[in-house]
Amino acid sequence: MASTSSLFIGLSGLNANSRNIDVIGNNIANVNTNGFKAGRLNFAKALSRTVSEGTSPGSVTGGSNPTQFGQGVTIAGTQRNMSEGAPTGTGDSRDLAIEGNGFFILESAEDQYYTRVGSFRTDRDDFLTSIDGNYVLGYPADENFQIQPGALERISIPVGALTIAEATTSVNMAGNLNASGTVATTGSSHTLDSTTGAGFSLIAGATVPATAPNVLETTSLLGEIEDPISPGSGTPLFTAGQTIRVDGVEKGTQILGAAGFLVDAASTVQDFMDFLTDTFGLRTDIGTNADGGQPGIALDPLTGTIDITGNAGETNNITMTGEDIRVFNADGTLASQPFLVNQSAEASGEAIKTAFSVYDSLGTPLRVDISMVLEGKSNTGTTWRYYAESPDDTLGGPSIGTGTIEFDNFGKIIGPESVAVVLDRDGTGAASPLTFDIRFNSDGDQVTSLTDSESSLVSTFQDGVPIGTLDSYAVGGDGVITGTFSNGLIRTLGQVALASFTVPEGLVELEQNLFRPGPNSGPAIITEPQQLGTGRIVSGALETSNVDLGQEFISLILASTGYSASARVIRTSDELIQQLLVLGQ
Repeated sequence: MASTSSLFIGLSGLNANSRNIDVIGNNIANVNTNGFKAGRLNFAKALSRTVSEGTSPGSVTGGSNPTQFGQGVTIAGTQRNMSEGAPTGTGDSRDLAIEGNGFFILESAEDQYYTRVGSFRTDRDDFLTSIDGNYVLGYPADENFQIQPGALERISIPVGALTIAEATTSVNMAGNLNASGTVATTGSSHTLDSTTGAGFSLIAGATVPATAPNVLETTSLLGEIEDPISPGSGTPLFTAGQTIRVDGVEKGTQILGAAGFLVDAASTVQDFMDFLTDTFGLRTDIGTNADGGQPGIALDPLTGTIDITGNAGETNNITMTGEDIRVFNADGTLASQPFLVNQSAEASGEAIKTAFSVYDSLGTPLRVDISMVLEGKSNTGTTWRYYAESPDDTLGGPSIGTGTIEFDNFGKIIGPESVAVVLDRDGTGAASPLTFDIRFNSDGDQVTSLTDSESSLVSTFQDGVPIGTLDSYAVGGDGVITGTFSNGLIRTLGQVALASFTVPEGLVELEQNLFRPGPNSGPAIITEPQQLGTGRIVSGALETSNVDLGQEFISLILASTGYSASARVIRTSDELIQQLLVLGQ
């Protein structure tokens, strides 16, 4: 006899299969949604109507099984497939995918959310955000570009805004110094005369007179030197407020920078001589040249002539004329050209000079010249002296360092392999002094001393850089964000953090590909990428949906068949009831 129970059983089948089609349809609709996780609906039979639980075997009868009638189907629940979708390249390094079980951490209105979709961009305030405006969280970098793990912060990437400069700390040199060259023995020699064959003398009645038979002494005042054009007139050659300007003097093949000496009432001959020593970069602290000449500037008190002796080596040869030393009035007009310059010797000896740039803490480029002069040969090898000079030294004069370097019988450097050079930057706003190492044997670059036709020397590397602006950034597999600056620097800007969950299937799904922790997911475990199973980050890719379209179509066919079959059950039950009603008429 027909039963209304079959109607409700068929109805349960309609409801269950209808919900299954909803789930399948949602999967198919999101087949192109980045990071989407497919769902699955699970069926369970409804509670059965039990007529008999059965009987156990007796002494004369066997046992019987339960007698139960099913009441249809119900929905047991849904399950989410949290397996990874395939990463697909986008060609944009700002897009990120995760190869592992981790989740990106987002912040919105003080709440944290989690996602597998890494389509991140920077906003107008330079913060990294998701496509719907949630902030990406991670670990920041400090002012020294070192990652600071600990509390999560919003990640800032100021492309086009962040600028950086870096001071030089080391310079590498390479080349060969000609061991068969001539040992440097002689420095250039000049005299500063007033007229041909005559020096300078004091005016009559000078307040600081020279002791006879001297005509001029180092303690004599510049303002009391007599103008040689008007001998006996008491007219001074220099007056307070004037500037003695040196410009155009050549040292080796390099023209020295212009320098000025301001004459005041207390300026002495020694003060002027010290000025010339600094301006010409003469090293007076390394002893005499091999020919016995003492580098420096000396006064012949008997004749009033100023003698200038340079350091040995061709690169230290000084070339100048009287036109290179002139006197200007306070208003900038030319006052006189008081010195007659005579050169009696040129510097000799094997030498080589090269120039390179270094940078101070503000990124200011500074010129440095380094000369290598063959100072000696012995049974154990050769000795070379380096002269480091810079026109940008603010202490006074170009000389910033000197010393000797030893090479063995095979032309290999004995030591020192590097030397420290100090360049003063007082009054420039930069950190002062700038100290850097010149390395003669480092990182595959080395200076040798072997026989050759001529010496060669070049700077192959220096680690300072001028000002640069952040141009772009990229994210590594460990989540470290690396910025590239316009000056070639590469620096760490931060690190993307990831979260993992004990039961990721227990997460509660929200809109915009977001998740939040659920009762069964467990709390978020925050860590670095590649830790605790979070996986590594792939830059320039996005995770695709893990929907298997073929399987979904099969499931759709089965769900549709189940729906149709349940409808047929209802129809059949209705027909039986109708027949029963006909019999009753």
